[in-house]
Amino acid sequence: MSQKYHRAFGCYGIIGNSNELVVIRKNAGPYINRYDLPGGSLEDGEELAKAVVREVKEETGLEALHFDQIGVTSFRYPWDYQEWHYNQHICVFYRITSFTGKLQQNVKQFAGQDSLGAVKLPLAKINIQNSSPLVLKAKEYLLRPNEFSLQDQTYTDWQIPQKPLF
Repeated sequence: MSQKYHRAFGCYGIIGNSNELVVIRKNAGPYINRYDLPGGSLEDGEELAKAVVREVKEETGLEALHFDQIGVTSFRYPWDYQEWHYNQHICVFYRITSFTGKLQQNVKQFAGQDSLGAVKLPLAKINIQNSSPLVLKAKEYLLRPNEFSLQDQTYTDWQIPQKPLF
């Protein structure tokens, strides 16, 4: 029996406050042309915490100094990719409270890089039309930090925009 779901796994950083969030402009995958959280897949044998530090630096120019893992959940949605028709994105979220560096609106491009660069986005401008489920989750967390839900979420009608919404 063939599997219907592709599984993706990654570590993601929440950098922001009750007014704004650091997001990347995504240029690949099911969140292409939307805002997404900085983060991504692990390299072979890489520790979770090291993955989030590396990914955040590659995608934003910021180096995380202090951070805490706040939870793991997954998002399911329709997505045609190779032989699969659905995706289950399993995400480890980290709250980054201290960092160095300068936010890069344009970042170095290389094989596997799916960020065009980072921006600070007002929470009021974040919505389902322009952002990934991860960004929506981060917005919820920043508005209610003591209520991080571990409940998986399903989006039955996930749309992939044909042009950038940022």
